[in-house]
Amino acid sequence: MLHKTLTPKVSVAGQLSPDQIRALAAEGYTTVICNRPDGEEPGQPPLSELQAAAKEAGIAFHHIPVSGGQFPEHAISAFAEALEGADGKVMAYCRSGTRSTCLWALSQARQEEPSSLIEAGARAGYDLSGLAPALAARHGDNA
Repeated sequence: MLHKTLTPKVSVAGQLSPDQIRALAAEGYTTVICNRPDGEEPGQPPLSELQAAAKEAGIAFHHIPVSGGQFPEHAISAFAEALEGADGKVMAYCRSGTRSTCLWALSQARQEEPSSLIEAGARAGYDLSGLAPALAARHGDNA
């Protein structure tokens, strides 16, 4: 499975299959966060199958769907809570990993410097520069 590491605890990936979710437990993942709406595109595994695979593997599963480049406060807060409640590594996924990376950065911006979040995204192959004003605002900087 192709995944990209943001921090030692948090990785992101594109769409996962039920088999890939079951395999995450062996890699030390204890939490999966799905950031895709169910049925977003043809061929996407149904949410119920993914949740069942996570339950079977003993992995917590959170469904925090976002779409259209919109990151509402409730989704950012839910993502932060899922990270805080995780007792091991977290895998967040969407279609390509971009939405999950954006949600991660926004959820961490109050504690972390925006530049370090943007750099972590870049190391994983995601350009978060467009989020700089939102990250700065969440951090309390005047952007």
